[in-house]
Amino acid sequence: MDCRPNSFSGTEGAVGLLHWFEKLESVFEMCECPEARKVKFATGTLEGIALTWWNAQVQILGLAAANATPWNDFKELIKREYCTREDIHKLEDELYNLKMVGSEIETYTKRSNELAVLCPTMVDPPYKRIELYLKGLAPEIQSHVTSANLENIQEIQRLAHRITDQAVDQNKLPKRVSATANVTTSVTPATSGDSKRKWDGDSSRGSASVQSQAQQQKTDHYQSPSQQSSGSHRQRRYQGSQPRCHNCHRHHNGPCNKGRCQRCFKMGHEAKDCRSPRPANQNQQPQQPAPQNQQQQQQPQRGNRGCFQCGAEGHFKRDCPQLNQNQNRNNNNNQGNGNNNNGGNNNNNGNEARGRAFVLGRGDAVNDPNVVMGKFLLDNIYVTVLFDSGADTSYMSVKMCQLLKRAPTLLPTKHVVELANGKSLEATHVVQGCNLILAGQAFSIDLIPIVLGSFDVVIGMDWLSQHQAEIRCSEKIIRIPRSGQEPLEVQGDKSGAVVGIISFLKAQKCLRKGHTAILALVSDASVKEKKLEDIPIVRDYPQVFPEDLPGLPPHRQVEFQIELAPGAAPIARAPYRLAPSELEELSKQLQELLEKGFIRPSSSPWGAPVLFVKKKDGTFRMCIDYRELNKVTVKNRYPLPRIDDLFDQLQGSCYYSKIDLRSGYHQLRVREEDVSKTAFRTRYGHYEFLVMPFGLTNAPAVFMDLMNRVCKPYLDKFVIVFIDDILIYSRSQEEHEQHLRLILELLRKEQLYAKLSKCDFWLREVHFLGHVVNRDGIHVDPSKVDSIRNWPAPRTPTEIRQFLGLAGYYRRFI
Repeated sequence: MDCRPNSFSGTEGAVGLLHWFEKLESVFEMCECPEARKVKFATGTLEGIALTWWNAQVQILGLAAANATPWNDFKELIKREYCTREDIHKLEDELYNLKMVGSEIETYTKRSNELAVLCPTMVDPPYKRIELYLKGLAPEIQSHVTSANLENIQEIQRLAHRITDQAVDQNKLPKRVSATANVTTSVTPATSGDSKRKWDGDSSRGSASVQSQAQQQKTDHYQSPSQQSSGSHRQRRYQGSQPRCHNCHRHHNGPCNKGRCQRCFKMGHEAKDCRSPRPANQNQQPQQPAPQNQQQQQQPQRGNRGCFQCGAEGHFKRDCPQLNQNQNRNNNNNQGNGNNNNGGNNNNNGNEARGRAFVLGRGDAVNDPNVVMGKFLLDNIYVTVLFDSGADTSYMSVKMCQLLKRAPTLLPTKHVVELANGKSLEATHVVQGCNLILAGQAFSIDLIPIVLGSFDVVIGMDWLSQHQAEIRCSEKIIRIPRSGQEPLEVQGDKSGAVVGIISFLKAQKCLRKGHTAILALVSDASVKEKKLEDIPIVRDYPQVFPEDLPGLPPHRQVEFQIELAPGAAPIARAPYRLAPSELEELSKQLQELLEKGFIRPSSSPWGAPVLFVKKKDGTFRMCIDYRELNKVTVKNRYPLPRIDDLFDQLQGSCYYSKIDLRSGYHQLRVREEDVSKTAFRTRYGHYEFLVMPFGLTNAPAVFMDLMNRVCKPYLDKFVIVFIDDILIYSRSQEEHEQHLRLILELLRKEQLYAKLSKCDFWLREVHFLGHVVNRDGIHVDPSKVDSIRNWPAPRTPTEIRQFLGLAGYYRRFI
């Protein structure tokens, strides 16, 4: 048994789609495919334009949501696309007028069953299905089948087959030969051949003799092998060498052109319906032209169809200048007033609903006096909203749809959006019940996801008319009336300079094209430079805030140790290649470290390369790549404090001071026997650290141990410490003065030095460890919120864990 499903490309028509469904469902049953995987399996067999259509649905819904679509919903969705309302009407007409031809009961039953599946409204309830089947039977057998008074369609069809066989044996019906040249049985106009898969309506235009000839050419599709091989029923067989195409069932070489217009060579229509301009060589008269009136009588000029608005060739209705003039006139009459009742231009064509949407860049929209836009909350997400009285419906961008935690629902009809630039987009889903906040008041809005440019949401006439909103373009205000209250006025963004951000690659392209560029350095400028003598209490301790570290730190109660794993051998790596500017900085910093006594020349077998990291202020920090050393180092398990535990100590505090140590790691010595392990290699020599360098695995834990020992008398009473950050907190100004003096005295005694520019004193609100602390409690730092909002999509398991950890921690503040 064949378990391979058929493919579907979108050009097979309604019957091809039905056969695709039948084959897929049989494969599902044989393979016991679970419901949740049917759509994923089925879409893997799509090809051509059908695959392009499905990729568009995935872009709107997201891959996971699209694959999770229920099978029946998916069938309705694809039938709406490739079995249009016009096709259904033709099939319904065919089913209603379907007649049995001669004794071809198998052909009639097969076609009746196919049409019954494609036209479910005509066969529900079941007795309608039976009535239609009985009505189309040949008169010679109809009365016999009807008199049996059966109520099951399968039993009726079996009985009809038996009675037909009896009628053929009794010569009441002709033998099952539908390919003879003398067939004269009349056929109803709506009947078409079974092998015809594209329902283009030609079957309703021919005469009975023409249709009989068409049936005569297609007999081999219906006959059994014994009938085809019979010598008494000769038929014309193909004698050429070209292969038979499985798509159009004809013999030809090369790709199949079924469904392709032979005039403009585009898919989706035939030459008789083409509205493209006729080429000049097609308008030439033939060698021996027939009289003009005779040509008009013999063949209608169906190829000259043009615009449905003005009748001219060369453009479609959507591009008609006459229609655009009317629309511009209507827009000018309705401009500035959002409560006009023009909320629908939905010209239903078959099963399509049409709409219009405005296309405008954000920069142009801000400065355009006739447009209102602004930033508002949609489901607790800030979005850029355009209020557009030229749009029939409200829309949202596909990217915005993916951010919202709402499942789109299927539209009852396919929605075709006609943009102002002449392009058309198709939409099949709508996100219902979104929560839009305008001027502090919540509104419900339904949004259709489409591809938008600069805006996240476009609010059209459906919502504006529902709320009787009035657009005051000159004031950039939306005025919404409220019963028993003053109208709600929503202020949009006023015109102003819009700063556009472009990428480095785009900037390079602009420079290559000769655009003028101005190089500027943007930095945060301090409002006022801190001066030690201006800060109470602090000015009494200038020794704690030197301009630079005075030299080697004293021997402390804690020294940095590097304990190696058993069997670890010395590791040396070649220096990294550095840029000329980095080499200059390296030479400068090496000289400074030598002068301070922090490093010394080395002959150690160890050696790590050097690299530079840029600080916030634009200067370079020299870092040593100790990754190889860290791999063989025994990890120090000294615990770092939990940030939330630290903040629990701040309850009831009102005054704060924050102290940041100057190059804190360099204020702790390395144990003498471990100095050789800190060696690093540069272009200018081989050196080793006497103080704790940056980049070693145990450095944070050791420094945390030192600070806990130093601050132990006051820890969790009025001071908390996290590595080299010290926060002093107090309930009153008098207490804070005393606490600040105690800590500064402690730092002077321990010869620990702070950097004045990074310290803050006498604060009522302080930013500490990514949080904002004040008397009202602890809040999330707004800069962290922006970082989370602009966080790039994780692409690796590590990035996913990082993001989930961050979001899980900040969840407590939501």
